[in-house]
Amino acid sequence: MFLGVSSMLRRTVQTRANDIATVYNGRQQTWAELYDKTARLAGGLAKLGLDIDERIALIVNNSDRYVEIALASAWAGSVVTPLNGRWSVPELLDAMEDSTPLVLMIDDANLESGKQVAEAYRKSGHKLTLLFSGDGKCPEGFEDYTALCKSEPIEDAGRMGDDLFTIFYTGGTTGRSKGVMLSHTNIMASAIGSMAEGHFGERGIYINMLPTFHLSSMWPYIACVCSGAKTISLPGFVPEDVLAAIQKYKVTETLLVPTMVQMLIEHPDFSKYDTSSMTHIIYGAAPITEALVDRAVKAFPSADFVQAYGMTELSPLATTLQFEHLHGEGRRLGRNRSVGRATFGVEVEIVDEDDNPVPRGTVGEIKVRGANRMLGYWNRPEETKAAIIDGWMHTGDGGYMDEGGFVFMVDRIKDMIISGGENIYSVEVENCVTQHPAVSQCAVIGVPDEKWGERVQACVILHPGANSGIEQDIIDHCRALIAHYKCPRTVVFRDSFPLSGAGKVLKRELRKEYAPD
Repeated sequence: MFLGVSSMLRRTVQTRANDIATVYNGRQQTWAELYDKTARLAGGLAKLGLDIDERIALIVNNSDRYVEIALASAWAGSVVTPLNGRWSVPELLDAMEDSTPLVLMIDDANLESGKQVAEAYRKSGHKLTLLFSGDGKCPEGFEDYTALCKSEPIEDAGRMGDDLFTIFYTGGTTGRSKGVMLSHTNIMASAIGSMAEGHFGERGIYINMLPTFHLSSMWPYIACVCSGAKTISLPGFVPEDVLAAIQKYKVTETLLVPTMVQMLIEHPDFSKYDTSSMTHIIYGAAPITEALVDRAVKAFPSADFVQAYGMTELSPLATTLQFEHLHGEGRRLGRNRSVGRATFGVEVEIVDEDDNPVPRGTVGEIKVRGANRMLGYWNRPEETKAAIIDGWMHTGDGGYMDEGGFVFMVDRIKDMIISGGENIYSVEVENCVTQHPAVSQCAVIGVPDEKWGERVQACVILHPGANSGIEQDIIDHCRALIAHYKCPRTVVFRDSFPLSGAGKVLKRELRKEYAPD
């Protein structure tokens, strides 16, 4: 059984009490100070009525207080539930009605929408205490975060194993969000597994600017609690702010989604900042093109780029592609285009529609098991039963495995295009299109076609100054690289893509535009 989150905090205080734990907006604290604050804040949460397994919802931007409340919630035995502040009030209310928290924590940036959600939630008959964690004056009707941190400390509830730690709502890229229940074992398994892969070491300086409602923000925080690494927090992703912080704090490591990688390296002032301290850059949460990886490696020559593949239901880590496979023998074998091998403590299989393993090199559904696999979906036993079969999490991702155990993700099963009876995987086509020198970004979807059932359509964002009258040139470029039936039959040019809060392209929204019901 894995120890719980608060147990790992105690271990870090034993070994690194006087080292800096967190830095945010001019504030910093040691691990000893964070430990003391955690026990006191947990005492404050207990005074607000939070007991074992009661929920505290968060609508906040990234800050040191995000990790503090997660630790204090674990200490008190309650369950932290981050919500997406970019959702509409009805969407937020839906998640509140589903998780029924007793406390809602809001910061300055989310104050107005948070108030609206709280009012609607109370009107539906729920009791709710509001907690203000912003840096401004505490509004009327709210409990003050800084005052709560001065409460009398309480004993650690001692949560561990399958005790519930958090509920994370899925990003909603494929439909209505579901509450993913993650235990202390789940989150610790991914934290320790990633440390075994070489990330979040105790001497590391990690910068976290990912949205709090995304597990790719919580997971590194907990890993840094385990190792004692220093964490620099930014409220959100602003390329120039990230570059300035890397230079100022000599940051060594970060985690970025592909759109963030591209925005950083294409920032006009990128070369003005010293990024030579960077030694590890993890990328993931969405497919990335081979062309973008190559450009990023050149932009950060001192950093090893490592791909992480997973999902919220896997806490989130399933596979890792180490930097050594991006070049040399790994590149010769094409493994640079994979998402890597099963990470430590995790098993991966590729299966057919009857759940039977398929031969190496054959496309099927990726399924995963290990201590990182979620407990299930909150209040959704039937959907849990459909997703977890005999202990395996069925990811809904299509892929294949080579003889070396490297997993190649080809598409979300729901995003696979069937044209003229042939299965076409959008990721393969996107990798091809983005090799065209005029193309900056690409998303490939299937749109209705009277003859073929579906046809391949490439939605393209061009580099500044590129000529938009190059549809046929892009198609011809693809025909030289992949089978003709896989190539785009149409190319449309755009200025932007609809994105989720975590930076993923929302292909279902693109399909609505070009293939309305």
